Amino acid sequence: MARKTSRSRMSNEVNAGSMADIAFLLLIFFLVTTTIDVDKGITVKLPPWSEDEPDITRLKKRNVFSILVNAQNQLLVRGEPMRVADLRENTKEFIANPRKMENLSEAPTKALISLKNDRGTKYSKYIEVYNEITAAYNELWDDLALKMYGVPYSDDLDVAKRKAIRDQIPKVLSEAEPTAFGEEN
Repeated sequence: MARKTSRSRMSNEVNAGSMADIAFLLLIFFLVTTTIDVDKGITVKLPPWSEDEPDITRLKKRNVFSILVNAQNQLLVRGEPMRVADLRENTKEFIANPRKMENLSEAPTKALISLKNDRGTKYSKYIEVYNEITAAYNELWDDLALKMYGVPYSDDLDVAKRKAIRDQIPKVLSEAEPTAFGEEN
């Protein structure tokens, strides 16, 4: 029998007993320190849920600015075709009604924007229309803030002043349930 030397007793193996622990700790470290981007979407304050029947109020037709986006991504505003590029100015004119026209809203507090889409409407077109409506309100709020306080609405205006402006020009946007593809009633 051959005698074993101390060299032959030493094996060339690496002790891997703690490798699983190290890998687990690294996994936890990367999970904790990694940030995940979350799509924020459109921030809209929804009305509170109610089991009661909705109160149906009759609005004067002149106070409703109805916008329909059909399945071909075309706009129909108050029964007339319109380009998205013209929507902002028309919305501002409807809400403010500076010339006191009979076919526009009676007052900014009574103006209602009604938005209805077709189920076939592209999401990008919906966002484009929604952005134009929001931009119209933002411009109206800026104009009123400059007139009342001498600073734009977006520049560090305190909460009370913002509320006063929103009380004079409230953003009332009604979104109807989308219609079936191609059905525009």
